[in-house]
Amino acid sequence: MMHTAKIQAVGDMPVKAPTRRALAKQQTRAKVLDAARQLFSEQGYEGATIRDIASAAGMSTGAVFANFTDKSDLFREIMLTDMTALAESMREAASHGTGAEESLLKIFVAGYRFYQTQLPLARAAFSVGWSPQDGPALRAAGPVQTMLNLFTEQLTKGVQAGELTQDDQSALRTQMLFDAYLANYDQAIFQGWTIEALQSRSRDQIRILLAGVRRG
Repeated sequence: MMHTAKIQAVGDMPVKAPTRRALAKQQTRAKVLDAARQLFSEQGYEGATIRDIASAAGMSTGAVFANFTDKSDLFREIMLTDMTALAESMREAASHGTGAEESLLKIFVAGYRFYQTQLPLARAAFSVGWSPQDGPALRAAGPVQTMLNLFTEQLTKGVQAGELTQDDQSALRTQMLFDAYLANYDQAIFQGWTIEALQSRSRDQIRILLAGVRRG
């Protein structure tokens, strides 16, 4: 007996509901990702094997490879999921700032808080994910572009509010702010700096990078 996909209407456009096979595949991927996240957090990237991940997910290694090319592909998926959540946290934090400088500081601190809640996984992410091999692809990923846009938005709002002056170096200033934000992760996740210490360092970095365009 053949099973046909149900049709659901979304607005004026009919959309096929997922088939049982598609739903099963989604569930399998979710189980693998959950197991991998746990093992990467406990054992690090090198310590966690595909065999261990498959066992923790209650499935065969073949089922894992049917959904992910290799371990680095699986780890990259976890990183991108986290980076998407991080970008949302940053946007929320920025919305509570009262000016460009304060909003940028809140963005920095939101990032450090996010990763300090999952240090083992964060250490693996920054050791592996920003390597020469994987780094370029990750820097071009959607969540990273969202973060860069968020930095640019704060500079634009600062100009509109009369807090900052307009110049032709906003793209470079955005990149320098983002680079400063990333540079502090050595202190945040490897050296054990407190949020207060990271906040103080970040505030100084932001003030220096905005010095050339701050009014008054």
